[in-house]
Parts: sequence; structure tokens; C-alpha cells
Amino acid sequence: MTEDQKNIVSVRSLTKAYGATAVLKGIDFSVARGEIHALLGGNGAGKSTLIRIITGTATKDGGELFFRDASGNLLSETDGRLKVAVVHQELALLPHLTVAENIALPHFRKGSRLYDRRLATRQAHDALSMIDRDFAAVALNRLVGDLSLHEGQMVEIARALSSGAELILLDEPTANLTAIETERLFGVLRRLARDNGLSVVFVSHRMKEIRQIANVCSIIRDGRTVVKSVPTGDLTDRAIVEHMGQAHVMAAPRAIRVAQQSMAGEPLTITEDGFSVVLQPGTILGVAGAPAGPETLIAALVGAAHAKRWTVTRAGWPARFRSPHQAARLGAGFVTGDRAHRGILHSLPIIDNVLASRRVTRGSLFARKHEGVECLDLMQALKVKAGSLWHLPNTLSGGTQQKLLLARWLNLPSRLLVLEEPTRGVDIGTKREIYQLIRDMAATGTAIVWWSTENAELLEVCDRVLAFDTEGRSSGVIERDQLSEDRLATLTGMAA
Repeated sequence: MTEDQKNIVSVRSLTKAYGATAVLKGIDFSVARGEIHALLGGNGAGKSTLIRIITGTATKDGGELFFRDASGNLLSETDGRLKVAVVHQELALLPHLTVAENIALPHFRKGSRLYDRRLATRQAHDALSMIDRDFAAVALNRLVGDLSLHEGQMVEIARALSSGAELILLDEPTANLTAIETERLFGVLRRLARDNGLSVVFVSHRMKEIRQIANVCSIIRDGRTVVKSVPTGDLTDRAIVEHMGQAHVMAAPRAIRVAQQSMAGEPLTITEDGFSVVLQPGTILGVAGAPAGPETLIAALVGAAHAKRWTVTRAGWPARFRSPHQAARLGAGFVTGDRAHRGILHSLPIIDNVLASRRVTRGSLFARKHEGVECLDLMQALKVKAGSLWHLPNTLSGGTQQKLLLARWLNLPSRLLVLEEPTRGVDIGTKREIYQLIRDMAATGTAIVWWSTENAELLEVCDRVLAFDTEGRSSGVIERDQLSEDRLATLTGMAA
């Protein structure tokens, strides 16, 4: 069998443009059978477009795309795609169907089989149990629309694993998983690759995870392949970053003006049944642990829940916000980690996405001339490249869309900014920019609450960390001089 015949998919000189914008400019990429292959590149490099072409949801403009069966024989593009499953960075589940129905869909997609509820439930349980057995035991009959982002991520991965595909493409699959769930997923992928010949394309910006799971990597930059099928161990982290073109990415410019706080000297006290944390102005409080605890805290902080578990004490604020609208009007901002469904306003142009928070806090409905100028200044300072402020946000990469969510709260007098996985799915250069933006906001007196599933991120950014155990109970606060991955692992009950 030739080298080409060992590849389940091969791409040569692939090109793709959207209007006048060339996204892929001659990509070469191949994945061997039984290989776990990391596809790396900065936001906007072309990774998601390449995945869409391989899966058939986008058409190529030029170049060649080949699929092969287990014997190395060429398949047609259509037949080949039937053996491909994908987990996109933004989830693609059907909210009106149950968990079991969503996972079972690939087994009934041709319409040649009647839906068998008992069979579907068994298949869904087996697939979901590979990632989280406890969740599988209680979730199968729940509507997907009622799930959290974290739970939806597990369902989408389970659907891909149960599909019978020979090639699975995972675009930031661990962004909302705990460390334990991530390691369990990696174990499943290694076993399927070794025993069943499953091929995996793994897209991630988390270097630690890349080295844990991928034995081969390719790097694309500005729509071109710069590294093709090199053993991951042959490249240092620095070399990977340099190939991505991000070794010298500067932090966000200090020219961005962050509004001064009119009541910045007053602390906030966050209380839960006698346990309390005092959050001084300018403090960055990290939040660590499985989603149950952090999600409950965040919902209380931004007025999204009326549970009596948490209260926030601050002069001029109620003990509990009645709604997110009230929270925003009183200076409590929120950046969601679910930009696709709860963050980006897909039907509105970029300018309205950037100005969305001031629409709420100031009650204005239309963009005034000076706001257009301010929006353009923010985008230039944040290095957001767009053809026009009036283009839709889906013309931007995922990492760039994340910048839009942060831009909403710049130049607004926020007393508290709550961040839910703010660097989800963004490259290392954009992460550095976001880190500096948050530090700049804290420096003006804004209190920051930052939930991240990346312990290394919490160690780099936060002044102290509030930890939750696996049952969602607060388990302690770790001060800066005590912070370590081992300490976080102990208090959260999760692997570092």
C-alpha cells in the first residue's frame, strides 16, 4: 500500500474564497487511518473552513479532495463524507429533541430505518457513558434545549462517537469539559484509534492537550500549510507558536480607554450559607471546578437565577438582581462562553453587537455618529479585521467574535464583570490580548469574576481562586501565594 493509500483523507492545493476574501490559498493536508492528528493555526487561519469542506458543508473552489476505504481504494466525495463525523466549535444539536434522539440521529439519517426508541436509547446511553456515566444515567430523556453548554458538548461528542464514522473531526471539543471528562474522552479516542482504526482530526489551542492526545500535527497559517504531518514530539511549543505566526503577538494596546468607576472604592461581598468572599475593586477572582458550582454562582451574579443560595452585597445594589437587565443597568457585566447561542447576535451587524451593552445600560436604540467612530476605534485597537461595521458577525472567526463580546463592556462604567470561559476557542495570541484587556479593566477598579476550566489560565491571570468540588459546593478560596495546579486539583476533586 502506497503512502497515499494509507490516508483516509487527502487534500491537495485546496482553495476557497468568500467574495473577494481568500480563506484557503493552497492547503495540503492528509490524515492516515488510525491516526490522531492535530490541526493547528491561529484564529482565521482557515481551520474551520477546511473542516467544512471535508465534511461537505462547504464546497471547494479549487484543488483536490480524496477519501479512501480501509483497503486504500478511492471513494467518491459523497460516499466518503458518509463516513465522516464532526463536532464543530459551536454546537449543532436540535434543541426540541431529547438527548437520546440527538445522539441516535446518525443511525437513522438515510430514512431507510424506522426509528426504534429502545435501540436509540441504548445506543445513546452506551455512547454518552464513554464520557460521563453519571450524566448518561439521568440525561437521555431531557430536551437538549434545557441543557447547559457543558452538557451539550458531551452530547455532541457522544453523537460523533456513536455514528460509526471512520474519520471524526473535533473542533475545540474540550472547551467546556472538565479535566476528568477530557481525560476520559482522550482514553476513548486512543482506544478507538488503536483497536478500530478510527482517524481523528483534533483542533485545539490548548498545548497541553495537543501533546496528550495527538501523535501528528499540521499547521496552517493565513490559508496555507506551513507544517504538514510532522510528529508532535518533534516540535517545541515555541516552534509551534512561531509557525502559527504568533510568537511576537503584542498585548492589546493601552490606547483602549476603560471607563473610570464612579464607585470603584466599594467592595462586593459574595455570600453562600455563611461562606463569603470579599471582592475588592480591581481584584480578579478566579472560579474553578466542575460546572455545577460555577454556573450557579454566575447565574446569581448576573441576575439569571432567583435561587437564594448566593447573595451579593454592595452599596446601591439589591441582595439579588431581578434580571440580567437590572444587573447590567447597575454595572454588572457578563461575557458568556456560549457565543453562538447566548452571545453573538447573528442577525445584527458588527456595530450593533459591539454596542449591545450600552443599548441596555443607556436605553438607546440606534447607533449615533459618535458611537460609530468609537466602535471603529475599539475594533482597530482590538485588531478586529472586518470589511465593514455593517457586515454580519458570521464573517469573523470564532476568536474574533469573542473579542466583540469583550468590546461591549469597554468604555462602560462596569463595577463587576463576570467572565464565563472568555478565551474559549481562541488562539494563543488572542488569549494574550484578552488577558491584558482584563488586567486593564481591573486596574481601573472593575472587580472581575473569571470562570475557566483551564487551571493554567487561572494561575496566570487571577489574584485568588474560589474552588468548587465535584458536587458543586464551594470548597475554599486559594490566595495568590498558595495557587498551584495541585492545590486546585485537591479542592475541585479534578485532575490538574
